[in-house]
Parts: sequence; C-alpha cells; structure tokens
Amino acid sequence: MVARVVTVEPFDIVVFGATGDLARRKLLPALFERDLAGQLPEEARIIGVSRRPMPRDEFQTFAHEAVGLSDGIEEVAPARLAGFLDRLDYVAVDAVTDEGWANLAHTLEEGRERVRVFYLAVGPDLFDPICSRIGAHGLVTEKTRVVVEKPVGKDLASALEVNAAVGRVFREEAVFRIDHYLGKETVQNLMALRFANALFEPVWNNAHIDHVQITVAESIGTAGRAGYYDTAGALRDMVQNHILQLLCLVAMEPPVSLDADAVRDEKLKVLKALEPIDERNAAQFTVRGQYRAGASAGGAVPGYLEELGSGQSETETFVALKAEIGNWRWAGVPFYLRTGKRLAARVSEIVVAFRPIPHSVFDGQAGPIMANRLVIRLQPDEGVKLWLMIKDPGPGGMRLQHVPLDMSFASVFGVRNPDAYERLIMDVIRGNQTLFMRRDEVEAAWRWVGPILEAWRGSREPPKPYTAGTWGPSAAIALIERDGRTWTDDA
Repeated sequence: MVARVVTVEPFDIVVFGATGDLARRKLLPALFERDLAGQLPEEARIIGVSRRPMPRDEFQTFAHEAVGLSDGIEEVAPARLAGFLDRLDYVAVDAVTDEGWANLAHTLEEGRERVRVFYLAVGPDLFDPICSRIGAHGLVTEKTRVVVEKPVGKDLASALEVNAAVGRVFREEAVFRIDHYLGKETVQNLMALRFANALFEPVWNNAHIDHVQITVAESIGTAGRAGYYDTAGALRDMVQNHILQLLCLVAMEPPVSLDADAVRDEKLKVLKALEPIDERNAAQFTVRGQYRAGASAGGAVPGYLEELGSGQSETETFVALKAEIGNWRWAGVPFYLRTGKRLAARVSEIVVAFRPIPHSVFDGQAGPIMANRLVIRLQPDEGVKLWLMIKDPGPGGMRLQHVPLDMSFASVFGVRNPDAYERLIMDVIRGNQTLFMRRDEVEAAWRWVGPILEAWRGSREPPKPYTAGTWGPSAAIALIERDGRTWTDDA
C-alpha cells in the first residue's frame, strides 16, 4: 500500500531556536522526510534563527548531522540530500533586542506572498519578546502563522499571559499550539474508529463501558533535563496537555464535522465537564511519586535526586489520577490516568474496558469469561487491539479463550509511519488547526489542573517514593484496585 502525498503550497518556515535540541531531533528530520516524500514545493525555504552568529554552511552541516537521525538516510542519493540542504538559510537574531531583525526582514522580503510560519522552538519566556518584535518589524502577512511549543504557561495565570502576548500580534486562527501526541497516527485513528464505524459509537457510553485507562509511561529518566523538569513535574509536563487531550478525544461527543472548531468545541465541553479535584478529594483521587535508584534496560540507574544533584525536591516524576466526567454519556465511568518516568516500560496506550456480559450461558468447564476491551497503542508498535472471547479450536468441548483481534499499522499497511511532527508541520502550512489546541482549551485544562497543584502544595506530603524500573508507587495500584479494577498491561 502506498501512502498518498499531497504537495503543500510554497512556504517559508522560520525556526527560532534552530540549533536547539527540538530542531535537531524533530523539526529538521521531519522537514527532510517530507522533502524526500515529494511534499515540499521547489520554492519552500527553511530559515534557522538563533542568537549565535553562524555561517550558512555551518548551519547546513548542523542540519546534515540532524537528518542523519532519519530512517533510511544511507539510501538517499547525495543529490536529494543536497537539494534539501540547499533550502536552508540562517540568520542570527537576538530575541530580546532588535539585533538581527532587519536581516531577518530582508531575508523574508522576497517571499511575502508565500505561507510564512514562525516556529517558536524556544522556552515560553521568549514567546512575548519574539512575537512583539515579529509584529514591530512588520513580518506578519495575511498568510503568516505562529507555532507555539508547550508548555503554554506553568499555571492558569501564566498561560493567560502567554496567550495574551501571542494574541497581541497574531489572530487566534493563525496560532498553532502544538501537542505532538495529537499528530500520532493512532490518535487520529481513534476518531476514525469512533466516527467511521457503526460498531463502536452505539456502545460508547456508561451503559456499556466500565472504565477507561490512559497510560503514558517512559522508561528513561530526565535525560539531562532535570533542571527544567524540576520546575514542571509530571502533572504539568504530561497531564495538562498530552493526557487531557487524549481523554478529550475518547470522551467527546461526535462533532458536526472535522472542521477544526467543530472538533475543538467538543473537546472543550469535556474539559469543562471534568469533576473538580481539589483539597477536599485530592488525597483520594491522586497519587504522586518520585523515583529512587533502581534498574532499567538491564543496568543500574540513579534516582531522581541524584540526577538533579540535590538532596531534596518535591517535584513529582509520576502521577496517577482518577478523573470523572459529569455528563450523561460518562456519568459513573472513571478515567484512570497515569504517567511517569523510569517506569517498567515505554508505552503509551488507551484502554477502553467494556462492562462484563450480564449473564453467561456457558457452564463452568468453558472457563472464565473476560470483559471485552479496546486497546489503542500510541507507542511503540502503533496499532489497535480488540479483545474478544472465542472458542478454543478443537473437539474438546466448549472452552473459551480471551484473544485479541490485532491490527499493527506496520504489518497491515506496510509503509513508513511518519513522525507526528511531519504531519503537524504540514497541517500548519495548510492552515488546518484540527490537531492543535485552541486558547480556551489550554486555559480550561489549567483551570482543572491548577487546584490539584494547590492541593498538593497545601498537603505538605512529599511524593511517594518508587523504585526505578517498576510501575510507580504502590498507592497508584491501590487507587484503581480499591474500585475492584486493575491496571492493564497489553504489551
């Protein structure tokens, strides 16, 4: 099966923070892959921007090394790679002064009729000064868009400030708040499963679904980012954006269309319907943990405090939540959310657990009857499993087995699965905001998360310790098992 590639219109993409980690690991390889696929028009330009002066050929060398991370780079003809590198330019610009902005304006002048994308691959403290200078130097055209990376603030107040700063220069329709999880193939297939099949939507409610689990687990530690991570923690870093967005896609009502605002209107309703978690019930519905030294990937690994180089920190590296949605569709259906670092495996998945059958017609020799569940695997090995009861083959009577209908994207479609950033960058150029967060979504998510952070601060109870290489503190197991359920591992 061959994936269909649709060329986008001519564009200039200006990457602030072009020599940083995000550009090296994700943005430059993503643009290179799209160029190899034939999706970039001949006129497209990629302009790197950073404070440090750098000759163009040095930036091209940096980009060459970056795209070496791409799959199959050794099979690319030298002319194809040279063609991509020839798209690259570099301008030294100081984000907090006017130094270099005139040079950037001159570089962009010849492409005023093209789509123009400013990608802010920098810390949120630079969003305001960069956007202000983009406006002051007249760089905003009718086809200009801005991409804002997370975190959009560290709480509601700072998110309001960031959104206001960006909004002073760019119309909301031109602002793309990126969440790379929404660009994953399986996340979009969740909408296809729900809304393109008659099988699921009639049973997608509290009459048939017992509970939902969303797990985003990492086996690595802070990977050299302990200083940043200590100012954020798992709730801010993963739950407020990635996990709540996944919850919204599972729980939202069918939109009237896939128009961006139609989809985001329904996600916003879910965020507003989340039952509050605050100082009254945080101890009952939340668990936070911090990893200690243990074993991972066959070797010993240090604890979080050792990585941080500090003897004390209240920052959580693990969080588990029991969330509930106060509407007719989901009343009484708990959503169990967990995420953390240095866990037993790297896995991101959504488990929709259906209710047991109301009555069994089989005798005891058939074996236990397990409830159906739908497992949507985001990473690794993206795919979908539907667990069903079937008869064990053979003449030995009626013996039942719980087995999955397993669809692995790699085996079914046989094509390379594009990285999420490839899809999302192309959507920015097309002006399609469906997979991007709207301002009111970001703020609604912070309104729900903020009271949890306040409750933790007020409790004075430190994060519960857990050994690296496990599934988190034992309290996270108790959180779900006191409801008569258990965390599901479909690895």
